Formats: sequence, C-alpha cells, structure tokens
Amino acid sequence: MSDLVLAAELVPASAVAKDAMCAFGMQDCTQLQAKILTVVQIIFADIILSGDNALVIGMAAAGVAPQHRRLAIVTGLALAAFLRIVFTILAAYLLAIPGILLVGGLLLAWVCVRFYKDLRGFHARQAAEGAATAQPSGSEESPRRRLFRSLVTITVADVSMSIDNVLAIAAIAREDKAMLAFGLILAIVLMAFCATIIMKLLTRFPLLSWAGLVFLVYLTLVLLYEGGHQVADMLF
Repeated sequence: MSDLVLAAELVPASAVAKDAMCAFGMQDCTQLQAKILTVVQIIFADIILSGDNALVIGMAAAGVAPQHRRLAIVTGLALAAFLRIVFTILAAYLLAIPGILLVGGLLLAWVCVRFYKDLRGFHARQAAEGAATAQPSGSEESPRRRLFRSLVTITVADVSMSIDNVLAIAAIAREDKAMLAFGLILAIVLMAFCATIIMKLLTRFPLLSWAGLVFLVYLTLVLLYEGGHQVADMLF
C-alpha cells in the first residue's frame, strides 16, 4: 500500500519536473522573452502617454487663476482616466473599424509633434508664466472663462490621447488579449494615481522624455504602416 502511495506521489512530482525542464526549452524561452519584451514596451508606452497627457493637463491648468488650478488638474486627470475606461470597454469595436490604425497613427504623429514642442518649450513657458503672474494682467478675460477654455483644451487632449493609448497598446499586444487588457488597465491606474508623479519625472529628467518621444515615433510608424496596409487591402 505504501508503495502505491509513493508511486502516486512520484507521478505528479515527475510531471512537474518535466514541465519545469520543458520551460527551459529554446522555443519556450523565446516565447518568454517575447512576453517580457511586450510587457516592458506596454509599461513604457503607458508611462510616456500618461505622462504626456498629464503634462498637457498641467500646462493648460497653468493658464487659469490659482484658485481654479487644482480643479482643472483634478478634472483633467479624472476625465483622462474615465475616457481610458470607456475606450478600454470599446477597444474591440474600435479595432474593428476599417482604417482605425491609420487614423490612430496620424493622431499619434500629432501627439509626437506636440510632445516635441512641449519638451522644448515647457521650462521656457514656466518662466514666462511665472513672470506674467508676478505682474498685473491686461487681459479682461474672467477667471471662469479661462477655466472653461482650459477645460475644453484638456478634454480635446484627453479624448485624442485616450484613443491613441488604446491603439498604441493594441499595436504592441497584437492578438494577445491578455496583454491588451494588462496595458489598458495599467494606463487607467497610471492616470488615476501616478500621472502627476510621471509628469514631474518627465520634466525633471529630459533624457527619459526624449527616449519616450523616440518610442512614440516608433509606435507611430508601426500604426501608419499597418493602417496603410489595412486601407490598401480594403480598397484593392
């Protein structure tokens, strides 16, 4: 009886050992490396896009009255997180739209151009805005109107960048729905809890920002290439 029990215990143990040995096979190792690379790319894309979105929100909020600035930032970040949830739910429908990758590539190209300008002009604008707030403003625009204009700018940026976030993660994840879900959930978490921290890191360490811009350009080219092929296949 004891021999039967021992044999029964050895069978699953040997199966586990076999599975562990197979995990070190060349094919599985390559798949593991591909998974890790995908995860790293998704995390980096989410950090850069969330940080850039927060950067835009911060710059738009800087133009409003000090008493409304916090409201503009909180509203912008909450809206960005909400839109990412909505577009995550609609991701399958978005990706099924013919030519959506091409549209996403064009939108992301616009984000790259704006991000490049932001990187070059952010500190200069901060200094200029600091000088402007130290002097009386000659503008007759009311604080509430400035807040409304800032919220409109933030909303437009949030919509475009939320769509781009979904499409960029889709371009990295390909057909892997688990990776797609991971990337979009991470984007929501970053926007909800870490956006301001990421924004400060991007502005404090320019090298990280430039590396992020290069990565965004790469994702733009991927989306444009695949989107162009989709449109060509659809037309011809």
